[in-house]
Amino acid sequence: MSQQVRITSPASVPLKPLIEAALRDEARLLEWSIRRTLERLRHFETRYGMPSEEFERRFQIGELDDHPDFIEWFGELTFYRLLLAQRDALLGAEIQ
Repeated sequence: MSQQVRITSPASVPLKPLIEAALRDEARLLEWSIRRTLERLRHFETRYGMPSEEFERRFQIGELDDHPDFIEWFGELTFYRLLLAQRDALLGAEIQ
């Protein structure tokens, strides 16, 4: 799916460099968040002795209880995927 955004401004300064810089900054923030979230996922994987993919499968079929750590782990995994999608969307953007 392709999306298009049009930005207009009455300002006399060129917008394209400002928007490019803002997108780069946001991509850096997303990368930092991705690394931090991966650290949290690795913590849970080590603590419970299973990879996140196995945890997710077992949690979704009800094989694991609703322990607060499991709820947090599932949330971190969901957040990780959202961050990846946002980063990929930014990195795939083309400013004309």
